[in-house]
Formats: sequence, C-alpha cells, structure tokens
Amino acid sequence: MAKSSVAGLLTSVDDLFTTQEERDAAKRETVVDIPLSEISDFPNHPFKVKMDDAMMEMADSIRQYGVLVPGMVRPKEGSGYEMVAGHRRKMGSELAQKPTMPCLVRDLTDDEAIIIMVDSNLQRESILPSEKAFAYKMKLEAMRRQQGERTDLTSATPLQKSKGKTSRELLAENSPDSHEQIRKFIRLTNLIPPLLDMVDEGKIAMRPAVELSYLPENEQTILHEMMEMEDCTPSHAQTIKMRQFSESGKLTEEVILSIMQEEKPNQKEQFRMPRERISKYFPTGTPAQKIEDTIVKALDMYYKRQRSLER
Repeated sequence: MAKSSVAGLLTSVDDLFTTQEERDAAKRETVVDIPLSEISDFPNHPFKVKMDDAMMEMADSIRQYGVLVPGMVRPKEGSGYEMVAGHRRKMGSELAQKPTMPCLVRDLTDDEAIIIMVDSNLQRESILPSEKAFAYKMKLEAMRRQQGERTDLTSATPLQKSKGKTSRELLAENSPDSHEQIRKFIRLTNLIPPLLDMVDEGKIAMRPAVELSYLPENEQTILHEMMEMEDCTPSHAQTIKMRQFSESGKLTEEVILSIMQEEKPNQKEQFRMPRERISKYFPTGTPAQKIEDTIVKALDMYYKRQRSLER
C-alpha cells in the first residue's frame, strides 16, 4: 500500500475514535509551565534585558504572585523551546528562583516569530534607539521575505500586492513610528558600536547619527577617536560635510579634524580650569555662573589697573 494511503487510513481511523471537540482541543493553544532550563533566548534578540530597578521589582512581583502574563515560546527542533516573547519575565523568574514559567506554546516559522517578538517589545515604554534600529530591521526583512514567498496567478510583485505600499510603509502602519522615522532608525544599524552607544546615551542626536551612518567603518573609527581626543561631538551641519567629503573620497583624518574644530553656531569655544585651583576663593556650593562672573569682574579690575600703571 502506498505511504500516502496508509497516512490517509490512519487519519480516518483517528477520526472514528475521537470527537470533533477532542480534535479541536488538541489543536488549541494551551499555557504550559515549562522549566526555565529548557527555554533558550531568541537568536540575535535586539532588546536588552537589563538588571535594573525595574527588573528587581519584577522579580519581587514574580516571587510573590508568579508570572501573571504568560510568555510565548516555539518548539525547537529536537527538544526544548525558544523564547519569542517574555525575555524579561524569564530573567525575573530566574531571579525569583522559580523553576518554571507559564508559556503559550505556538508553532511559528522564523519570520512569524520575528514579527511577534518585535511587536511584543515595541509596546514597552522605554526603548533605546539601538533596540528599535535592529528590531525594525529584523521585522522589515521578515516582512519582505514573507511577501516574496507569496505567489498568485498574475505573478504580482510584493509592491502590487500591497496596494502600492512598500514593506516599510506597511511596517509603519502597525508601529509607533512613522515611515521616515523607521528609515532613520534602520540606518543606525550601520554605525560602529561605540558611535551607536553614544546615540543610546544621548550624546549624538538622531539627525547627525543618520549622516554618520553613511561613512565607512574605518572613517567612523577615525571620527570616534577624534571625538574622544577633542572631547566633543559633531553638529548636524558638520556631519553633512563629512558625508559629502566621504562620498567624494576625500574624508581624511586631517579633514575630519578640521571640520570638528570649526566653531558651531550654538557653541562658543570654552575655557576650562580645574575647580580645585580656585576652590579656596569661593565657599563650597557657589554656583558656577557666580564664579564665572566674579572671575570676569576681577580680571576687568586687573586690566584697568594695569592700564593705569602704564600711563
């Protein structure tokens, strides 16, 4: 008997000895308590799981009440599970010394898992630019792969099947950011890690960061070293200049230094002095502005005295 015929016979026999309700129940997703040791993290998970005050509060809550919202996992080939949504709850459970975690088990393709993983994390209140950057990139690539897999009798392109909308525009419809903001976030994935860290820390704004993302890695590295040496960051106008020089093949170390040393419209050259050198002249807690005003006044008096002595 052919293999397909055997399979069909087994299916029909199963139908004879089970009710429709039992068959529906078998297909229905259920929440299962899964050992934490059997749950691995999602590959290249773009969202950081931090050991901060919020995590400690979550661990205390789980210790008292357990995990109130189940995570989502998908079965791995062979054995075990892969976390799709719930990485923070998993760490909280580990800190609370819970052996298991309630999870919804769902069979998902790689792209389906990526989309759910990203969507579930974008709802968080505080998300770093780097997290959004890699999350949006992963989801956009998954959406494009899914569109590319679809075929129909007219062999329509993904753009036609999306009613004239690009994958990024479709992504924006279900995201907290606009189509253009998503484009900018994805550009950040081209930054070297030290520069991307500075974006997360608020030292480099989004607009200049996007311009810098067009520089090759070696030029970004030179710029980062220059920023540390000069203790400054480039303005948006300066990064536009750097990109223009880079695209013409003329962005050398000397050019970067020259651009960085330009005076910014909103930033005059600063004179710095160690505070301990003047601390004996001012009471503890004296505001910096008052110290500056006093020094300028004293220098003005000194200048006038010197002028009078020269006459």
